[in-house]
Formats: sequence, C-alpha cells, structure tokens
Amino acid sequence: MLPSLNMISKLFSIIQDRQANPKPGSYTNQLLAAGEDEIVKKVGEEAVEVILAVKGQSNARVISEVADLLYHTLVLLAARGLTLAEVEAELERRHR
Repeated sequence: MLPSLNMISKLFSIIQDRQANPKPGSYTNQLLAAGEDEIVKKVGEEAVEVILAVKGQSNARVISEVADLLYHTLVLLAARGLTLAEVEAELERRHR
C-alpha cells in the first residue's frame, strides 16, 4: 500500500496559491514568471538528476532528486492550468 499522498496535494495547493497570490522572493513565483519553457527546462534537468542519482548515489539522494522532480512537475501542471485530479483520472483510466 502506498503512503498517503496528502503532502503532494498540499504542495500543489501551495503552488496554486502562489500562482493566485504571488509572494516576493518565492521560488515558485520565479518559476511561474519565467514561463513554461523555463519550467520545462527545469523538469528536464531534474529528470536527468534523478537518473544520475539512481546510477551511482545513495537512496537518500535519489529521494531528494525525485522530490525535486515532483515539485517542478507540479509547477508545470499549475502553469498549464492542469490539476492533480486530471492526472489521477488518467491513472485510474489506465488501471482499468
């Protein structure tokens, strides 16, 4: 059984809140302001870092890099106006 994904939902809510109510100095707001191309670039960089961590670093490093990848992916979803519910629906559709 998977652990609760409440933290991922909470993080996505925070990202959406930053989008609606920007805070000066917020990294999330910096990413959103940079635009989709820059966010996609960060997602790509983080994906590569996950691969590199898996191929030669500790499990703690893999976890850290996956957390970074998840965060940047959530920012990308928010930037495109997509939701976690839509991703969940797609996963459920594939599971049938």
